Amino acid sequence: MKKKIKIWLECIRLRTLPVSLSGVVIAMGLAIWQHEFRWKPALLCVVFALLAQIVSNMANEYFDYLKGTDKPGRVGPRRGVTEGDISPKTLRNVTAILLALAGVVGCCLIPYGGWWLLPAGIVIALAALAYSTGPYPLSYHGMGELMVFIFFGLVPVNLTYYVMALQFNPLVILFSITIGLLGVNVLLVNNYRDVEDDREAGKRTSVVIFGRQAASLAYLINGYAGMGMLSSLWLMIAMQWNLGSSLPVWTLIVPVLYLVMHTVTWYKLTHRDGAALNSLLGETARNMLIFTLLLTIIFIIYS
Repeated sequence: MKKKIKIWLECIRLRTLPVSLSGVVIAMGLAIWQHEFRWKPALLCVVFALLAQIVSNMANEYFDYLKGTDKPGRVGPRRGVTEGDISPKTLRNVTAILLALAGVVGCCLIPYGGWWLLPAGIVIALAALAYSTGPYPLSYHGMGELMVFIFFGLVPVNLTYYVMALQFNPLVILFSITIGLLGVNVLLVNNYRDVEDDREAGKRTSVVIFGRQAASLAYLINGYAGMGMLSSLWLMIAMQWNLGSSLPVWTLIVPVLYLVMHTVTWYKLTHRDGAALNSLLGETARNMLIFTLLLTIIFIIYS
């Protein structure tokens, strides 16, 4: 039983789930600060976001297996269907069930946000599949990072806030850009590690196209650009909180702490290879989640 649980946890790529969770959490924090928080739609957004990412991860594994991209003994984390631990039919069926469940959860948000959420949910579902399959699988053509930026940054932050506040907010949009940039780094680590396997399989990720040096530089820049966004955000927040031109100095600990963790992880990225890069995937997602949780705490304190 323990072995089966471990196999399925590897399949859902547990260490990457903070990417989808972070966007929802930061939106919840912003809603609390704006006195717009509603726990029922917030909880539904958490469940939907996690299901959507799990479906995307499973679909990616399934279609990569069909295309022969993943091979036994790969450098990255073990793939159950490739290693024969999970049958392709079982993985396909579980993915379909979870996709349907995500659809049900998404429909439960309609009473809170309106019927326009239905086509939005359909687009999200199609994007989760289009990432790895279809006539033009986006992850095979260097567009994976763009998809992550949109569907793990812009979309979850803004839609989660909307179903609680029933309005979009420029401040929330700026935060969604920051979250999107940090989320892209998780995919960059993944593609950085798999660059040789992807090149051999004909999967043209951004790292295959531009090389590892450009990818590591983009990784570093994304973190600093995300924190750089906070300079304008801090000023906007300070004005709304009537705190003058700046927030209390102690709140700067959050971006500074993130940049320290981010820089350390980037250094490891440039000095490791092969399986040694696997831990950096979870480390990058961890950095993102810590930043999000600490920032959310600040919103709660000053709400």
